[in-house]
Amino acid sequence: QVQLVESGGGLVQPGGSLRLSCAASGFPFSSSTMRWYRQFPGKERELVAAITSGGGGTNYAESVKGRFTISRDSAKNTVYLQMNSLKPEDTAIYYCNALREFSGINYWGKGTLVTVSS
Repeated sequence: QVQLVESGGGLVQPGGSLRLSCAASGFPFSSSTMRWYRQFPGKERELVAAITSGGGGTNYAESVKGRFTISRDSAKNTVYLQMNSLKPEDTAIYYCNALREFSGINYWGKGTLVTVSS
């Protein structure tokens, strides 16, 4: 059974930091690109950050470059999103996504809410 379980969301003040985690199971994590998306109310999900299966390649949305860092731990089958210098406009539901190489199958987590507010 495929599972992507996000954690680490919550309420933080502007300028603060949070680290999101996504624990993966039930599929070949080591051969999957891992991505974080976010969704604002009434909007489509947007890609925030991605990391290749080997961890050697990353890319970020322009709006988070220099503030967010994606990483993965293959021993723990977990992907992280370190979010620094958070802004109120980062408030959204953050979703973990796995894209299996070759097959192109996508898996999604249920999301975790991040609220940036004073």
